[in-house]
Amino acid sequence: MSPYLAGVKAAHAAGDRECVLRELSIASSTYYRWRRAEKEPCEHKRRDAELTERIKKIHADSGGIYGSPLVHAALKREEAHVGRKRVERLMREAGIAGVCQAPGFVESGLLNLFHPVLTGEMGWSAAVVTRQGPSSLAW
Repeated sequence: MSPYLAGVKAAHAAGDRECVLRELSIASSTYYRWRRAEKEPCEHKRRDAELTERIKKIHADSGGIYGSPLVHAALKREEAHVGRKRVERLMREAGIAGVCQAPGFVESGLLNLFHPVLTGEMGWSAAVVTRQGPSSLAW
């Protein structure tokens, strides 16, 4: 929000908006367009809100595990035309994050025959995870 328009908004409550608009050399049409945009968001913002709800559902269905690459793949499978960076931005703005691997752990011998998001089928996957350091525990 422009600091000028914020000042005009304060003047709007007092009823002095025309005086303030004239003093700041702002066209009244600009002010009213800005007011309308506050009430009725544009198509892009409405689409973002819709996509955010779909992203939240996909993330929740995964048990909170999926990050942006898998959420993007799931949206692509649902034939939603959305870019990877847009998914990342919407997830960041909504405070959604996938589960990441704990520091000090590495995957070795990853066996992944099917991935349900990428193939659309239910398969299975397994991984051997070992801890690097003095005590090497295998999980």
